[in-house]
Amino acid sequence: MILIADSGSTKTEWCLLDKASGSTKTIYTQGINPFQMTEDTIVSILTSELLPSIDASSITAIHFYGAGCTPEKSAIVASAIKKALKSAVIPNGVLPIQGELEGALLSVHSDMLGAARGLCGSSSGIVCILGTGSNACFYDGSVLHPGNPALGFILGDEGSGAYIGKRLAGDILKRQMSAHICDLFFKETGETSASIIQKVYREPLPNRYLASLSKFCYAHRDEADIQSLLVDCFKQFFRRNIVGVYDDCTSDLTVHFVGSIAHYYHSELSLAAESCGFAIGKVMQAPMAGLIEFHRETHHHPIA
Repeated sequence: MILIADSGSTKTEWCLLDKASGSTKTIYTQGINPFQMTEDTIVSILTSELLPSIDASSITAIHFYGAGCTPEKSAIVASAIKKALKSAVIPNGVLPIQGELEGALLSVHSDMLGAARGLCGSSSGIVCILGTGSNACFYDGSVLHPGNPALGFILGDEGSGAYIGKRLAGDILKRQMSAHICDLFFKETGETSASIIQKVYREPLPNRYLASLSKFCYAHRDEADIQSLLVDCFKQFFRRNIVGVYDDCTSDLTVHFVGSIAHYYHSELSLAAESCGFAIGKVMQAPMAGLIEFHRETHHHPIA
């Protein structure tokens, strides 16, 4: 049995894949991000939310793709998985990170590689993530070629749920939106100026909170003010992450996306892409279906 994880800052989708029968089982837990969480917190999530739903002793390989899983931070996730599963999970009790030992049973990769494999398989293309956060990269069918850094929701993450929520909250509090939209926002969300400041500056995981505000934009996406905000957020994504960045890699102006924001705001994203000279290719809400196919077709067992 192969365990595949697609983890964002908000939630993690786990899939237990039986390569022999092709059957799958899906489990959801809260998001895991080593930039925002300690190892102990990750262990707690795995122990309380994942392990009760699976037969851990049947797992022969684990492929974890996650937000914040840079080369420097991947070890935190790998160590947490080892601690949570302990020696009883894998028959030989060994769970090294890929690269430490040939034939490793555990690999921890960036969510960007997960998006690339899920969207393109072994083909090349410009792949992007638009979820709670955002990122972009050129994938040559095997290796990622990074462009501009994502930088997180304070300095970057243009077009993401957190970025949209930040723009919305700022425009509401500064009364840059129409009185009608401002009144609707406070009425429907139950927020106040004080509660927004509290959640953004004094409570943990403000990116998740800000991303949750994008639901208001979706509910009122036909309003001129909201439509303008959304399209501008996506234009900023293209201008700061795609335009001129991959000219040396490809002449193909088709861009592929994965993530809930790309999925739900497909039309606004397409408008922004067209204005910036790009075309939208594949759009997937989550890369798991593509990852299942990628690892189902991978024959060099146990790690791709």
